[in-house]
Amino acid sequence: MTNSPDDTGRVADAPSDNWVYHVLPRAAWPYAQLARWDRPIGWQLLMWPCFWSVGLAANHDVADGRFSLGWVLFYLFLFFVGSVAMRGAGCTYNDLVDHDIDMEVARTRSRPLPSGRVSRSEAKLFLGAQALVGLWVLLQFNLFSIGLGILSLAVVAIYPFAKRFTDWPQFFLGLAFSWGALMGWSALFAEVSWASFFLYVAAVLWTIGYDTIYAHQDKEDDALVGVRSTARLFAENTKAWLIGLYGMALLFLILAFAAAGVGFLGYFGLAVAAIMFAWQILILEIDNPDHCLRLFKSNGRVGAVIFVALMASLASFA
Repeated sequence: MTNSPDDTGRVADAPSDNWVYHVLPRAAWPYAQLARWDRPIGWQLLMWPCFWSVGLAANHDVADGRFSLGWVLFYLFLFFVGSVAMRGAGCTYNDLVDHDIDMEVARTRSRPLPSGRVSRSEAKLFLGAQALVGLWVLLQFNLFSIGLGILSLAVVAIYPFAKRFTDWPQFFLGLAFSWGALMGWSALFAEVSWASFFLYVAAVLWTIGYDTIYAHQDKEDDALVGVRSTARLFAENTKAWLIGLYGMALLFLILAFAAAGVGFLGYFGLAVAAIMFAWQILILEIDNPDHCLRLFKSNGRVGAVIFVALMASLASFA
């Protein structure tokens, strides 16, 4: 049994004034919602570790006397396209896996699959189309990076099921969402290094932190349907856990920057990010869903600050 579609064609947890609803024909809205094009924060959070990694590699490259702005811009473009495509594919896959659960959760009941506006067959075809775009992007990289990208699919496949067997599904999301921290470096150097590994660990910790905040929106419904999360695990101790997670993320970012030879302006950006993390923790209200969503979305600005700092450091070498 499916739920009746919302007369507005929107989903309950999406902004009503997004460009999707002004530019695309109404028939395309359910597919845009499957891919979360109406909620760009998802692909942005997937993209930032990729961009950080390219910026980190470029800083190391220019410090060694080698640098190509053209290649850096090309890789940034590829990671942008890849992030939008693979985030969309991942969300579509996740919605297929969680079809029954989404019908039981108030916030997700109006999504295209549980509301019946898209069939499972149509969703699978759309998933395949997005995956093909992601494959095109992957094939633009060197062979080492192609193999590295293929390895990430194992983690991506496991993540939607993690909430069923562990209290740490956010850890599996972090493993998948942070893979770009390795990919940007490997795209330039056809290898991974301590710098990219430290960056990956930092991104995983950051992801666990911000997705814990996000998961507090659904903790009551999750408890009813048996979905597990770090929000339910940490409960009233969430702020203390966030201090540890964000603090360790900053430490590994510092290690990554040091290993890559990033200049002073890069560390200035980390200082700004630290203030933004502290502010999130200070004002967090775990029982206020709207507040949790706003704080979760603010991590898009954290990602942008760190990337801009890396680019400013790169410019200072010129």
